Amino acid sequence: MTALAGQRVVVVGGTSGMGLATVRAALAQGAKVVAAGRRPVGRREPAAGARQEVVDITSEESVRELFRNVGELDHLLVTASPGSPGAFLEQDLASARTYMDGKFFGSWTCARFAAARIRARGSITFVTGGAVVRPPAHGSMIAAAFAAIEALTRALAVELGPQRVNTIRPDYTDSEMWQFLPGGQRDDLRRRVADALPVRRMGTPEDVAHAAVFLMTNPQVTGTVLEVAGGETLINTLE
Repeated sequence: MTALAGQRVVVVGGTSGMGLATVRAALAQGAKVVAAGRRPVGRREPAAGARQEVVDITSEESVRELFRNVGELDHLLVTASPGSPGAFLEQDLASARTYMDGKFFGSWTCARFAAARIRARGSITFVTGGAVVRPPAHGSMIAAAFAAIEALTRALAVELGPQRVNTIRPDYTDSEMWQFLPGGQRDDLRRRVADALPVRRMGTPEDVAHAAVFLMTNPQVTGTVLEVAGGETLINTLE
């Protein structure tokens, strides 16, 4: 299948996890793909055929320069989530702002400088997470940033039409975000998630990539939050 043949796809956060999986999926669909992120090019996993760019989405000028270099595009996916969330009573305003600035305003900035370059009926897709529905302990700024992005999605779908704007809302996904866990604990997490979710499996970055390609290629979907969470929000606990 070549549903994206000849189209240019930019993935910000495309150097690891869900972003890298989407880079590979879009390449398989015939797209011309730009993988952008903070990670130096020499330290990235290979994605044969992708153009590699370095960008810091907390810097307006860095994002502006990225899209100036890219030129016209068809689809943008933003997965990057810089910032340092933490316990509400242990944060000052500056530290609390790091996640809102990184996740929300980073996504906003990418959309702002991409939108004028996106060809007619192209798309912008953001990524949030299940924390917007079930905020974790010490995750107030994560929940707030995710909620802001989902509200922005609906507003931009109206303002930027016929460009389409959507959000993917994954939850437990077996990606490198869990690499801080020792091997045994990570295996235990996989088991508990699989036992608890209605789908009886933990999500993968490829699941999110599949959703991203769907949103890029379906011309009738906009202003939508697509949950790719295995039914996690339907259950009470992972215990």
